[in-house]
Amino acid sequence: MNQPLIELTGAEWAIIKAVWEREPCTAPAVQEALFAETRWTYSTARTLLDRMVGKGLLRAEKQGKMTSYRSAVTREQAQRGELLYTLKHAFNGALTPMVQCLIESGPLKESELDALEALIKSRKKTAKK
Repeated sequence: MNQPLIELTGAEWAIIKAVWEREPCTAPAVQEALFAETRWTYSTARTLLDRMVGKGLLRAEKQGKMTSYRSAVTREQAQRGELLYTLKHAFNGALTPMVQCLIESGPLKESELDALEALIKSRKKTAKK
């Protein structure tokens, strides 16, 4: 079964990274963590958090007067969504040019190349079955 594609905006990436590092956390904690980078007010951070709850990206739990936030998606789900979005939009869905671009974008350690080769070999084995 295919997982739903998670697509985050730039602001949502900032928020979810802050939540992942601090969860459970409150809106003031997120706003404070991101203030130097974003200059967001408390109300801006709170609005973004609540919108992300509405989208199913975060979970909120009321604790007295405070609301505690937790992620509802994993890093892997968000990364996968970002990667598939890039594949679709920047490479017209063509995997080989994207992988080639990544491999040629900078030096790779031999261990990284070995790991990539092992992944491809493993995938070939499962594809033949």
